[in-house]
Amino acid sequence: MPPPGPAAALLLLLLLASESAHTVMLRAREAAQFLRPRQRRAYQVFEEAKQGHLERECIEELCSQEEAREVFENDPETNYFYPRYLDCISKYGSPYTKHPDFVTCVQNLPDQCSPNPCAKEGTQACQDLMGNFYCQCRAGWGGRLCDRDVNECGQQNGGCSQVCTNQPGSFHCACSSGYVLSPDGRTCLDVDECADAGACGEARCQNLPGSYSCLCDEGYTFSAQEKSCRDVDECAEGRCEQACVNSPGSYSCHCDGRGGLKLSQDMNTCEDILPCVPLSTARSLKSLYLGRMFSGTPVIRLRFKRLQPTRLVAEFDFRTFDPEGVLFFAGGRQDSTWIVLGLRAGRLELQLRYHGVGRVTSSGPVINHGMWQTISVEELERNLVVKVNKDAVMKIAVAADLFQLERGLYHLNLTVGGIPFKEKDLIQPINPRLDGCMRSWNWLNGEDTAIQETVKVNAKMQCFSVTERGSFYPGTGFAFYSLDYARTSPDVGTETTWEIEVVARIRPATDTGVLLALVGEDHAVALSLALVDYHSTKKLKKQLVVLAVESVALALMEIKVCDGQEHVVSVSVKEGEAVLEVDGTKGASEVSHEGLTETLAVLGKHLQGSVRTFIGGLPDVPVTSAPVTAFYRGCMTLEVNRQALDLDEATYKHSDITSHSCPPVEPATP
Repeated sequence: MPPPGPAAALLLLLLLASESAHTVMLRAREAAQFLRPRQRRAYQVFEEAKQGHLERECIEELCSQEEAREVFENDPETNYFYPRYLDCISKYGSPYTKHPDFVTCVQNLPDQCSPNPCAKEGTQACQDLMGNFYCQCRAGWGGRLCDRDVNECGQQNGGCSQVCTNQPGSFHCACSSGYVLSPDGRTCLDVDECADAGACGEARCQNLPGSYSCLCDEGYTFSAQEKSCRDVDECAEGRCEQACVNSPGSYSCHCDGRGGLKLSQDMNTCEDILPCVPLSTARSLKSLYLGRMFSGTPVIRLRFKRLQPTRLVAEFDFRTFDPEGVLFFAGGRQDSTWIVLGLRAGRLELQLRYHGVGRVTSSGPVINHGMWQTISVEELERNLVVKVNKDAVMKIAVAADLFQLERGLYHLNLTVGGIPFKEKDLIQPINPRLDGCMRSWNWLNGEDTAIQETVKVNAKMQCFSVTERGSFYPGTGFAFYSLDYARTSPDVGTETTWEIEVVARIRPATDTGVLLALVGEDHAVALSLALVDYHSTKKLKKQLVVLAVESVALALMEIKVCDGQEHVVSVSVKEGEAVLEVDGTKGASEVSHEGLTETLAVLGKHLQGSVRTFIGGLPDVPVTSAPVTAFYRGCMTLEVNRQALDLDEATYKHSDITSHSCPPVEPATP
């Protein structure tokens, strides 16, 4: 076919100019995106003309490569077309054979998208270009043939807030455990597991980001299997230095109070109980303590032998707060002649026995005021004269001498602070134990240096240099009584009731120790009243007075035990009531009404049996039997059920406890 004439060429140029006049200049990125499609559209008219030339030149007639070049007007399309054109001739014959499949074969050759070279899965459309083709990819695919998957998760996690999973031609957002995907398909929302009432069972449920936690009170741990809170056995973890008692949700540590230990501030370890108030416990080397022997046996025994009859002369300085007891005995055997000088109700009392006849005389001022005074007893012309501070208070006629002749010698036994026989054999029984102090003694106008030397080397035979009224507990012992707290009410027949009332006046020297305790035969501490610095059960670091039944605290009250002042502690316990007061202020109850009723019922059972009342400490009981087991150190006087307790009348008293004298607070050093 001959090339188009000038008119046709002009028409083509006009069409091209008209088309280009309507094109819009695009930015480079947009131009690249739309270049190939727009090129296809721009040559639409030319392509129609080209198809017409192809029909005439190469389908109706046999064309050469040069003629095909004139049809396509470019080498790429010509080089693509002509070898395939020859394949159509080889396969279906020349145009002149008029084989219908030849026409179809040649007509399809200029379309680069037939057959489609693009990947089927990733291609949206194939566009035929000039000697080339363009694969328009679907979203998620790339590459020349749209055969390469695009990893959307590689950039900003695909827009997913948590998990992005790439898929062929796509991606998927997912969430971690404990989250759920929101409707936008990208954002993860927290799942509130606590909305399920059974998530934690009886424990408290706490929602967390992506999870939840089951919470228990302190001292408990959550069991996922049982969905319940189980008690933690802290004792199995070895938290306490000494004894440990586990309890629901808690535990308490105990130290050997009898060994001088108390809880430290960490409530787990033990430390020494040290005095917080210095008491003036210095002793006088020249004094003799009369109350050393609690049994009432004499502290000094002397035996005088004379060739000639000798009269009794005894003189000494004396000091006491004790209202009753024996100063000295002089004479022979129990059934012979003797005298006993003692105190009763604070006044001097003289008991005499001559030739089997007994007599008791009492006179003079009250002398148990704690001040030193001089006392003398002298035989003068068949009389006994007793003087206080040189003033005669008694003059008693006697019918014989105290010295008795035996085997050619005159004998006299003299005992100090006690009698050589049982007090029931006195003319009038008296408690022989006298908590008093003697110095500057003179027996029979002679100085017995042996007594002085003995006292000098034995501190327990020496008196405190300074004393005040009250009993002194050194922190190493106790006393106990056999008291009965139960009584039968006449108004209700045989019904038995019980009551415990205690008034303790204390001046403590340490912050920990037992004031009073009731102990049963099985060593159970039925009730205790004590001072404590660290209260293990309540985890308190305070100076407290604790009223307890067994190891259960009924009431607590704060107290300043280390101020050197006297404090009054009052207790009233009876059925349905337990009251603790310190210096007139009522303490706080530590149990509920139901707990109080239950605990007092336990106390009532103890009181139905035999109990002993311990003062100043406890016997050898387990350290966990009461909140405090340490010995008390300091001064104290006690009233129990409205009766003053006299330590001289106790069933037992440790020898280091003074019954009626107590050292004062040591003066501050200037």
